[in-house]
Amino acid sequence: MKTDLTDTTASKINKALVLGRRAIGTPAVGMVLTLVIVTDEENAYDALKAANEASREHPSRTLVVIKRVSRSPRDRTKSRLDAEVRLGAEAGTGETVVLRLYGEVTNHAQSVVLPLLLPDAPVVVWWPVNAPLDPAKDPLGSLAQRRVTDTYASEAPVRELNARADAYTPGDTDLSWTRITPWRSMLAAALDQVTTCDVDAVEVEGEEFNPSCELLAMWLADRLDVPVKRSLSSGPGLTAVRLDTSCGPIVLDRADGTLATLSIQGQPDRAVALKRRDTAELMAEELRRLDPDDTYASALRYGLDRLNATKDTAEAAAPGGTATAVKTAPAAKDSPAGVAEKALAKKAAADRAAAE
Repeated sequence: MKTDLTDTTASKINKALVLGRRAIGTPAVGMVLTLVIVTDEENAYDALKAANEASREHPSRTLVVIKRVSRSPRDRTKSRLDAEVRLGAEAGTGETVVLRLYGEVTNHAQSVVLPLLLPDAPVVVWWPVNAPLDPAKDPLGSLAQRRVTDTYASEAPVRELNARADAYTPGDTDLSWTRITPWRSMLAAALDQVTTCDVDAVEVEGEEFNPSCELLAMWLADRLDVPVKRSLSSGPGLTAVRLDTSCGPIVLDRADGTLATLSIQGQPDRAVALKRRDTAELMAEELRRLDPDDTYASALRYGLDRLNATKDTAEAAAPGGTATAVKTAPAAKDSPAGVAEKALAKKAAADRAAAE
């Protein structure tokens, strides 16, 4: 069931929702949250499709906020709100309201959304594209317990990651982080099988400008406290992770984006299902937990600058200054160059003493 409302108000939208539920006999008590999607007209269809599929696991009221650009200065001074109210099969297992804002009201979207929130239910705000640099301070983001962004959709993902780290507030999350959940689970399970071994170095391989690769590298560096090398491949996405341990290498290799191979020294290779997930699956995972993700916060705050500095230090300490056996950077006094320098200094002091 679909109801179109032109030049309407939040009160009329609420009335349309009540009348629509009565018409199709669907109560609102089964919905567990309000999902607010802030997007543009170009990306609204894909975002709404993903939200409808995710609603099969998390029945919710979905509010799609589309800020339309007015063509003339006169139109920009006028305010108008158009809405589509969707119930039943057209709205997944919940309710959907598509809000199109024109003119001055685009600067006050929170005043339109606030009366439409489900009472006593958590609020999640999702920006599929063009997320604010500080989601918690955004007028719509301030209404939510969870704020979902996607740095992969930004023009400069690495710069966006740095901005997310600077502005992080408990409740922020990123679909680029959600994409690596299966990788983190598989790597943790692999390390559980070699608990007596020490990890010396890590290499993360993936396509360029993919923030999931950087996030996985920062997570490994933060948790294992070892140098992590970031290398490039043609993709798709993450393609391999190599852990150099005292018991031999552990390699998780996924060349085709679907099936991975897990190799552990002394054990037979295993095929692992590690397919790339679509947006609906990612959103369904994010909506399962509404508390702050402390692991994401710790990895994000580790920082790309610190990751690169650790890598450079390890490369400088490796023989010949290459990145091939990247191990934990030894202190300067323990490096081959440091030992030689100390020996030369000691010999020179002895010669001076003999001469005196």
